[in-house]
Amino acid sequence: MGCPPPVLPLCASVSLLGGLTFGYELAVISGALWPLQLDFGLSCAQQELLVGSLLLGGLLASLGGGFLIDRYGRKRTILGSNLVLVAGSLSLGLAGSLPWLVLGRSAVGFAISLSSMACCIYVSELVRPRQRGVLVSLYEAGITVGILLSYALNYALASAPWGWRHMFGWAAAPALLQSLSLLFLPAGTEEPAVYKDIIPLQGGEATKLGMGRPRYTFLDLFRARDNMRGRTTVGLGLVLFQQLTGQPNVLCYASTIFHSVGFREGSSAVLASVGLGVVKVAATLTAMGLVDHAGRRVLLLAGCALMALTVSGIGLVSFVVPMDSGPSCLAMPNTTQKTSLPGGSGLLKDPSLPPTPRTRGDQWEPILSTAKQTKFHPGPRAATATPLTALGTTSLGLPDPTPEHTLLRWTALICLMAFVSAFSFGFGPVTWLVLSEIYPGEVRGRAFAFCNSFNWAANLFISLSFLDLIGAIGLSWIFLLYGLTAVLGLGFIYFFVPETKGQSLAEIDRQFQSGRFILSFGCRQNSAGIQYSRIKVSTAS
Repeated sequence: MGCPPPVLPLCASVSLLGGLTFGYELAVISGALWPLQLDFGLSCAQQELLVGSLLLGGLLASLGGGFLIDRYGRKRTILGSNLVLVAGSLSLGLAGSLPWLVLGRSAVGFAISLSSMACCIYVSELVRPRQRGVLVSLYEAGITVGILLSYALNYALASAPWGWRHMFGWAAAPALLQSLSLLFLPAGTEEPAVYKDIIPLQGGEATKLGMGRPRYTFLDLFRARDNMRGRTTVGLGLVLFQQLTGQPNVLCYASTIFHSVGFREGSSAVLASVGLGVVKVAATLTAMGLVDHAGRRVLLLAGCALMALTVSGIGLVSFVVPMDSGPSCLAMPNTTQKTSLPGGSGLLKDPSLPPTPRTRGDQWEPILSTAKQTKFHPGPRAATATPLTALGTTSLGLPDPTPEHTLLRWTALICLMAFVSAFSFGFGPVTWLVLSEIYPGEVRGRAFAFCNSFNWAANLFISLSFLDLIGAIGLSWIFLLYGLTAVLGLGFIYFFVPETKGQSLAEIDRQFQSGRFILSFGCRQNSAGIQYSRIKVSTAS
């Protein structure tokens, strides 16, 4: 009899390659959109349709994917989603018209959304409690690495004939490697074998459990039974605060902030993408090392508190050194628009960054562009609109910044880096880890998908309302509003999110049912007081 395959390395490869595929598909459009615009003559509305089709596919997967995960199993769902992704990549690579491009992007969005849910659940169920945090968080690290990889390939293929076809086609490689790893892994189990014959004793008496497993329906997520309503509150709260703290929108201005401290126009966009990507990778790796030691709540609380401080700092700095209203698809690529900014800050907008979708709250691409001109309310903080005819023109040189302004700009840059780091070791990886832990196995796929659908919907809402909010209250107040939201999120985490480190999924389930979770900062439910007894379980069918 041959030796069993090494489960931990294979699970790590499934998690890492799944995240890498997700991140690559998210960011690849940033390099492909400009050559697509040249080859197909895409208008702003058509570019928005092409970019937004991935969001639409992801939203559809989150609405119906939970049934597929619970009905057909985690492993089959991942393999099926990889087939859909390969088909979508072929459609994109061979596309000769816009409808084929939209169809391919929609299929890819459906595939990566479905795979992301199934991967987190599959890995969390297959490994022991001490490895669960690291291996599920590895998916988040894979996303960041995938985004950096897409930027590198976009740069390498930018001048190649039909380079955008190769950009889309290479996405199939990590999906195929992930499928190969899955072939050596079991179909999945809710608990490791060592826990299957252990039932806790409360007060010396065995907990009364039926021989069959409890059955749950989708509506049970909103009922008091087994504290399912409380679990849904935790899941929805985490995904909504992950989006409403504004991390993706704040990062629209990364290139502007980098340029404001002295980097040239061309290098500021590269540094904003690659530099922040490196920061995200480092912070995510830090989270992987701490999540099973410090705990989920500690990382969430520390990350959310730091996000509140740093995004508020950016908002306060922008009152003195304001920033413009961000990228627009009306701007021609490879040009730099100089705008009349309030306060004479001289910050530049870099319109060379094409619009890119954001999902899971953990990416840093620019928001979906909009073809409409935002009308700003008059006032001392309102930015003046730049006519379309002025785009790409050259204006007078910018005045030298004062030492006070230089210091404030570096402060904004430090706040930005700290904000990205805080998200990447807090909300970024831990949200999806907690979601994969808190629900019973019978309904875990549907519950995860339900919460994920709110993530996609909130993402779309934040994206579409961003420019209107800029016109209504100004960019500085938006940053301060994000800071206030982070403070509210901090309170939500402290009072509602339990600590789950070091516990098996069955233990977490029982703790939710009995309401015995300890929510004090950094504390873990002590299982020393719970007695265990081995029982005989009949396997006869």
